[in-house]
Amino acid sequence: MKIDVIALDGKKSGSVDLSDEIFGLEPRADLLQRMVRWQLAARQAGTHKSKRRSEVSGTTAKMFKQKGTGRARHGARTAPQFRGGGKAFGPVVRSHAHDLPKKVRMLALKHALSSKAKSDALIVVDSAAADSAKTKALAEKFAKLGLTSALVVDGKELENNFRLASRNLASVDVLPVQGINVYDILRRDKLVLTKAAVEALEERFK
Repeated sequence: MKIDVIALDGKKSGSVDLSDEIFGLEPRADLLQRMVRWQLAARQAGTHKSKRRSEVSGTTAKMFKQKGTGRARHGARTAPQFRGGGKAFGPVVRSHAHDLPKKVRMLALKHALSSKAKSDALIVVDSAAADSAKTKALAEKFAKLGLTSALVVDGKELENNFRLASRNLASVDVLPVQGINVYDILRRDKLVLTKAAVEALEERFK
């Protein structure tokens, strides 16, 4: 698959061949869903907690005598049915992460890249660099390219001026190639790869 390479000013600066094994697959929604679910579950804090019956503060004295009152038998006010009592089957601190095979994760990333290529939402630029760390100047360049919601993926290291200039742009994420992931690809309308990112991805999937 051949795609044009453009500069940030909108001018064409050549073309690049994309591997069909990475960018030419037929996207599978089930793989993408499994990967997004895995990512969101792994980052969930899981710090929610409620006190159980043994953890609430309260007297352990018997509320009233066992027989002769005509009421139900109770042993403590910390039972869940009483005001101030412990929570029955409440949430506990735990990890929400679950396992997903590495081969499935790698395949899901290929399908996410292919989905952007198939929907003409993939743009390849020669480099992601800025002359100065001015957000306004970078926003004007993005406007010319029609980028309002985009994920920009560069090589192993981000150019400092570009990184600083893009921080205040709403709906624009910038990542090094080692941080590329399915969730960030799908949550933005456009995927912008530099030539260095394309080379790194093809090397990664060899």
